Amino acid sequence: MLGSRAENEPMTEFLPAEEQLRVLERGVVDLVERKELLDRLEKSRQEGRPLRIKLGIDPSSPDIHLGHAVVLRKLRDFQVLGHQVIVLWGTATAMLGDPTGKNKTRPTLTREQVEANKQTYKAQVGRVLDLDRIEERENGEWFDAMGFMGAVRLAAGTTVARMLERDSFEKRYRAGEPISVHELLYPIMQGWDSVELRCDVEIGGTDQLFNLHMGRELQRREGQPAQICLTTPILTGLDGTEKMSKSLGNYIGVTEAPRDMFGKCMSVPDDRMREWFTLVTDVPMDEVEALLAGHPRTAKVALARAVTALYHGADAGDAAVAEFDRMFREGGTPDEMPEHFVDRPDGAEQLLLPNLLAAIGFCASTSEARRLIQGGGVKVDGEVAADPKSGVGAGTYHVQAGKRKHARVTVL
Repeated sequence: MLGSRAENEPMTEFLPAEEQLRVLERGVVDLVERKELLDRLEKSRQEGRPLRIKLGIDPSSPDIHLGHAVVLRKLRDFQVLGHQVIVLWGTATAMLGDPTGKNKTRPTLTREQVEANKQTYKAQVGRVLDLDRIEERENGEWFDAMGFMGAVRLAAGTTVARMLERDSFEKRYRAGEPISVHELLYPIMQGWDSVELRCDVEIGGTDQLFNLHMGRELQRREGQPAQICLTTPILTGLDGTEKMSKSLGNYIGVTEAPRDMFGKCMSVPDDRMREWFTLVTDVPMDEVEALLAGHPRTAKVALARAVTALYHGADAGDAAVAEFDRMFREGGTPDEMPEHFVDRPDGAEQLLLPNLLAAIGFCASTSEARRLIQGGGVKVDGEVAADPKSGVGAGTYHVQAGKRKHARVTVL
């Protein structure tokens, strides 16, 4: 959800090109070429013709997080400004696997895996884009029909030297690491997508710039106007150092519950708040500067509320703020908690706390649970449980691990 419908209704007529560009340049890393985009926006306004804006998505995994949403939000900016956005599902390229940033060949996916991921991914994309107003395509349309000799002809116009200009290929080549031939085809395939769709602009993460440039080259070769390339930053995760990644556990999923989304945002490091405000919220930058000049806690609450409201609505954002105040400033407990029923071992009077925490999924293992208890991170009915050898008998308890994990546990 993006807020009220009126706030996100597409423009009935195009804003002046400079005003559009001010919106579009927020949080952008690369813009190739700015003057070309300005000219094309002005021509579009004069002719009343929307630009064609492409984002290619390889559904290589089923879930997306706020890091993925950065580029989707930029696509949404074009959509709200009245332009035609194209979500291109890489049903062909996903089966190859984009080698960007990889130090080894990625495993290929089956058609069935790609299709299953696409359906899950599409539902989540709808949290950012108005799916009723997108042009939705699949690059399997043309690559499945191209045939082997067609692919050879497509590749014939690009040299191996040009491919090795790509940073990840060059590093692997110099290190003597294997590079499969099919990986060299990936940038060419992505570039050909732009030819098929006659794109004016292609958007991608900053790690996609080489691929986006390939689209410009192939469009020129085919006699089309070369697309403008626009890249967005890679969002830093909750740890404040690494990029947001599910495998690193430093992410916020776009479908997470409002309470969880708000709570996780409150753990964003202070020195990363400007980046997060810029890339994952719509808070005007003058307001951001005022917030960052004040108390960090006030700014962080505003950040968490803005993110929660974007994906769940303003009411959910306000409710999350109210619950946060009650829980962490007044020592309250969440309105809703998951409920678990756990058996004691046969013949035992008590269930050890590390086993309880592992059983309800608060910790991945009993050893992790013991470390958390020793660090004072576990409470039972509001009291800190500092002894990893302690346990609980039959009964119902409010168990808390860290600041955000709460559960009502009945020990049988």
